[in-house]
Amino acid sequence: MPRAASNRPLPIHASADRVRVLMEQLRLRGLVAGTDEAGRGPLAGPVMAAAVWLSPEQERALLALGLRDSKRMTPRSREAVFLAMKEMGVLWRAQAGSVARIERDNILQAALWAMRQSVLRLLKLLPSEPVCIAVDGPARIPELDLPQWTLVAGDTLLPVVSAASVVAKVLRDRLMTSLDVLYPGYGLAKNKGYPTAAHREAVRRLGLSPIHRASFCRKLL
Repeated sequence: MPRAASNRPLPIHASADRVRVLMEQLRLRGLVAGTDEAGRGPLAGPVMAAAVWLSPEQERALLALGLRDSKRMTPRSREAVFLAMKEMGVLWRAQAGSVARIERDNILQAALWAMRQSVLRLLKLLPSEPVCIAVDGPARIPELDLPQWTLVAGDTLLPVVSAASVVAKVLRDRLMTSLDVLYPGYGLAKNKGYPTAAHREAVRRLGLSPIHRASFCRKLL
C-alpha cells in the first residue's frame, strides 16, 4: 500500500482535512489518478468505470464550476463539468462492464474489472506513471500493479475521484438514453435502468430485454 509522508498506510476512512493533507503529500511525489464507477444498482445496462488525472489548475477550475460527487450533481451540471473537462484537455479513459460480465462474475467484480481497464488505458496518456491510484470504496482493484488508495466516499473527498465519477455517470446516462430507442417501453432514457416503480412494472409486464440483468430482476419475475 502506498505510504504518506508520515510512513503510515493511507486510510480507507478519513476526514476531509486529512484527505486533503495526504493528497498534497502524494502530489509532491508525482501524479495521482482517480477511478470510480457508475451503474452498480440498475436492473439494466452495463456498469461504467472511468479513470482521470487532473492537474492542480484543472482541479481548481472544475471545483469552481461545481465538481463534486456525481450523485450530488444534477444532470445539467454533470454535463457542464464534463464539457469543461473536454475543453480543458483533462486526461481520462473509460470502460464499460457488460451485462454478460455482470451476470458471470457479479457486479462488484465487473465494476473492478472496468476500473482496471480504464486505469490501464489512462496510463498510456500520462507523462509518467502515477505514484498512486485513488479508488472509490474499500475494494482494491485486482491485478493492477500500481499502488492504490482505497477510500470510502472517495468520490466526495477527492476531486480526481469526483471527476472520474462524473465521466462514468455522463457516459452511462448517454448510453442508456441511446438504448431506450432500441428497447422501448422500459423508460430507460428517464430511469437509466435504475429500479424505479415504473421500470419494475415494465419488467413485470414486458419481461426482460437483452440488456436487463436477469439476476437483478429475478424477484420481479
